[in-house]
Amino acid sequence: MTLGSNYFGYSILEGCYLSLGVKNGKIISKTRLLENIENLPFIIPGLIDLQVNGFKGFDLNSDNLEPETVESLSEELCKAGVRKYLPTLITASEKKICDKLKAIKSAKLNFQKSKEMIAGVHIEGPSISKRNGPRGAHPKKDIRSLTLNEFKKWHEISGGLIKVITLAPEIRGAFEFIKSVSKQNIIVSIGHSHASEEDIIRAVDSGARMSTHLGNGVSNYIKRHPNLIWAQLANEKLIASFIADRHHLSKNTLKAMLKAKGYKSSILVSDSVKFAGLPEGKYNSLIGGDVEVSSDGRVSIANTPYLAGSGSSLLDILCGFSDFTDLPIKYAALMSCQNPAKLLDIDNNLSVGTSADFILLKKMKNKKRLIVKDIIYKGKSVLVD
Repeated sequence: MTLGSNYFGYSILEGCYLSLGVKNGKIISKTRLLENIENLPFIIPGLIDLQVNGFKGFDLNSDNLEPETVESLSEELCKAGVRKYLPTLITASEKKICDKLKAIKSAKLNFQKSKEMIAGVHIEGPSISKRNGPRGAHPKKDIRSLTLNEFKKWHEISGGLIKVITLAPEIRGAFEFIKSVSKQNIIVSIGHSHASEEDIIRAVDSGARMSTHLGNGVSNYIKRHPNLIWAQLANEKLIASFIADRHHLSKNTLKAMLKAKGYKSSILVSDSVKFAGLPEGKYNSLIGGDVEVSSDGRVSIANTPYLAGSGSSLLDILCGFSDFTDLPIKYAALMSCQNPAKLLDIDNNLSVGTSADFILLKKMKNKKRLIVKDIIYKGKSVLVD
C-alpha cells in the first residue's frame, strides 16, 4: 500500500519490513520497521534480464530492425517489471548482426526507455554447434567461427555495447577468441554446444565466466558422465543462467542444478521471444519458420520437440518460481535482481539516492504463486495509464 510518497512492504532480499520514501523518481529514505505488519506486500528491486530476444510481438531478431521497435520492446518490458536488460541477438549473417546493433545503439541514444534500460547487448552465436539439438532454432547456414575482426566491427558499430557473447568452445579458434575478448571485459558464456569436459575446462581457463541457459542448447543424447553439463555445474568459476519457465527444465532437474551450482552463482533469465505474452496459436517466424504457442506458454518449432525460446517474461518466472520448485521466493529474487546486477556491476539494492524502481507482490490465496500489486519505475506506477 502507499501513503503519499511512502511505500511499505516486506523486503524479500533483506528479510525485514521497510518503508521507502520516494520523491522526484528517487528513493529519498529507507526505514526498517520494527513491528511485523500483516498483509503488506513483498517488495523487490526491478528485474535485470540478461537474455531478451523479444516480447509482446516485438522481435529483436527480425530483418530490418528499427530503433522504434527496440523502444517499444523496452516500454513493454518496463511494464513487466524489468529495470535493465540485454537485447539478445542470435546467429545471423555478419551484415544482419551489424544492422541490428546499429538499431539498438540508435534506440539507446535517442529514446528514453531504451536509454535508461539497455545495459548492453548479448550476442548468442554465431559460433555455436551445427548439430540438431544443441543448435536449437539458430539458422545452420549462418553458423561460423568468430574472428576478432568481426568482433571489432560489432564493438565499433554498437558503440561498445557488447556485454555478453555466447559461444560453443569446441568451435575452431574459440579458445584464442575467448582469451582476447575476455581481456576487454566482455563476458564470454558457454552455450549451444556439444563440447567435451576438456573443452569446458579449457574455455574457463581461457576466460569464460558464464553458462547460457544451462541444461538447454544441448543434445538429448549425451554420456551420463563425464559431460558438458556436469563440467559446468562443477566449475566454481562459472556463473550459470537458467530458464525456469516450466518448459525448458523440469522441476527436479532445475532444483538439482540450482543446488549444485549454488544460488549465489545462478541467474534466472527469460530468453523471451516475440511470441511471449501472445495468445496461443501458430505463428510464423523468420528464424524458426512455423512456431506454436501453447495454452501454457510453451513456444516450440511446429511439429518438432525443439523449443524456440521462452513464452514467459522474467516476472512470470519469478511469480511462479515457488509454485514450480517448492523453493523459497528469496532465491528467485536473488537470481533475478541481485546476481545479474552484480555481474553487470549495477547497483540494484533499493539504496537511498538510487532510482525508485521496484515491484510490489502479494501471494495468491492458498497458493504459492505471487501476483503483481504494482510496478514502480522512476517513482511512478507503470500499471496506470
